[in-house]
Amino acid sequence: MLDEMTVEQKHALADVVAVDQEVLHGTPCFSNTRVPVATLIDFLETGDSINDFLAVYSYIPREQVLSFLELSRDITLDQLTCASL
Repeated sequence: MLDEMTVEQKHALADVVAVDQEVLHGTPCFSNTRVPVATLIDFLETGDSINDFLAVYSYIPREQVLSFLELSRDITLDQLTCASL
């Protein structure tokens, strides 16, 4: 799916999410942390808020979380649009 992202999306995502085989076996994590982005999604799926997530992971900047969510939305919408063509 990464091959289908725009160059701009890849660059923006690289500032927010890191995928490194040396960190949690390549699990996508918030940049400069060992916190998988899936952890945020798990929080949100169970009804917790961004504030709840940040209370536990206070060292992750709110802007990084919001950027991840915005990029995720944009990439998902682009993929859905492409799939429907």
